[in-house]
Amino acid sequence: MDEKMKTVGRKMGIAMGITMSFFLSLIGITSAGKFTVPGFLISFLVSSALAVVIGLFLPIGKITGAVLKSAGLERNSTAGHLLSALISDCIYTPIMTLVMVFLAWRSATAQGAQIPFGAMFLKSFGIAMIAGFVLSYFFEPFYMNLFMKDAQGQKR
Repeated sequence: MDEKMKTVGRKMGIAMGITMSFFLSLIGITSAGKFTVPGFLISFLVSSALAVVIGLFLPIGKITGAVLKSAGLERNSTAGHLLSALISDCIYTPIMTLVMVFLAWRSATAQGAQIPFGAMFLKSFGIAMIAGFVLSYFFEPFYMNLFMKDAQGQKR
């Protein structure tokens, strides 16, 4: 069963990473006011690669489980679900936002724009934290149920 849980964790990391990347890239590029398909695709691909690395190398499920246990919460309770979404949001979103805003800022300043990095980052970070929390809240249980059913259906 331990191997099945590792597989579920890896699938969760990849699925959550790609989902977060898709929506946060879409939100980021539209909030900048200049949506372009190439800009979105580059943002999505870089963000996805970063998020998958985070999801594969950080044991988010173990971290979440330990925090929920220390808080005395069940994973499937409403409070546990909210805390789980917050943990996921706090792990993925700051790293992804920092990298993506830095790349956008570097690109804009290379073209002559005079944009302060701090202001650009703080605005994006605020939007991304709210969006990331909502995304985690809804997609985490969806993927967990999907991958747990898949793991239970596998015969070994």
